[in-house]
Amino acid sequence: MAEAPESEPIPSSSENTVACDVKDEEEPLAKKRKVDKEVNEKLEHRLGGILCCAVCLDLPQAAVYQCSNGHLMCATCFTHLLADARLRDEAATCPNCRVEISKTSASRNLAVEKTVSELPAECKYCTQVFPRHSLQHHEQKSCENRITGCRYECIGCGWRGPAHESVPHEAACPHPHRSAAEVVDVIAEREKRVRDSNAVYDQLLDLLSYEKISFNDLQLKPYRTEEYVHKLYYETSRFSAFGHQWVVKAFINKNQRDPTQSSQREITYQLILKSKTACPVPLQWAWLRGPFGDAALRPRLHQHSFSDEHSDAPPLPLPLADPADANRLLANKAIHFRLFLASK
Repeated sequence: MAEAPESEPIPSSSENTVACDVKDEEEPLAKKRKVDKEVNEKLEHRLGGILCCAVCLDLPQAAVYQCSNGHLMCATCFTHLLADARLRDEAATCPNCRVEISKTSASRNLAVEKTVSELPAECKYCTQVFPRHSLQHHEQKSCENRITGCRYECIGCGWRGPAHESVPHEAACPHPHRSAAEVVDVIAEREKRVRDSNAVYDQLLDLLSYEKISFNDLQLKPYRTEEYVHKLYYETSRFSAFGHQWVVKAFINKNQRDPTQSSQREITYQLILKSKTACPVPLQWAWLRGPFGDAALRPRLHQHSFSDEHSDAPPLPLPLADPADANRLLANKAIHFRLFLASK
């Protein structure tokens, strides 16, 4: 009978049994993990359908409001509904149950906000999945595939690409080796942009040296025209400044016939002289964001010489930093602001 060589031991029956047992245990474990993953995905999908906004049918990005019956609306759609109702001169209603909604009757749902912030979402650059509350930080700061620019952009390099390619690009970028004469035009253009952005603040500081400065706390209240189509406009009460009477009027979408048909809305205003004047009244005024408010404004400075023939300043758009803030303002019963006027 031939003997087996020592270098090739014959496996015992007990070793075969152990190997089979390990394999048998791994297969149900893998199946269990697959089933759990499918269950989690189905649960996330169901939660997404339950917690979505009743208007846009998407998951809310920030604040979540609910009507008295519990139907959910994201902050953007909620303010849009209130603004639409204001433009139509109607009461705003929930799109599901038609119960009346307002800033006082609707309430924030903090539990839904926290739940939505924990739901997973894919990064738009690398497709990795993160909780929604940390996704923005990942996309802007840590994702290796996020789009970024070259560190030498200030001297003319226009490269843009994935963040993980920025290091090899910067090592081979030719712009650091250019002479001063080659980059002087780029630097001059950059300085011009900085001066232009600071010009408004320089002019505001100059206004403080004017001989006459007046300010009034005003309210733009909604009114309706007496025409066949009762269009909405806003107007302040008369106020005094520099011995004259003034009002401020505001219109929606440049006095559009039916602004409810537009998803994007713009507020245009006019400063109007209401009293007679024997000589022109040159004035300057500025738009700035105050310490409290529903809307962020871009700094703007305007001027106009008022007279009997030119008593209305030209219509000017309210310089909102975010166009969505127009609906946020229209959702209010009145728009509060402080007007500063300066005259030499």
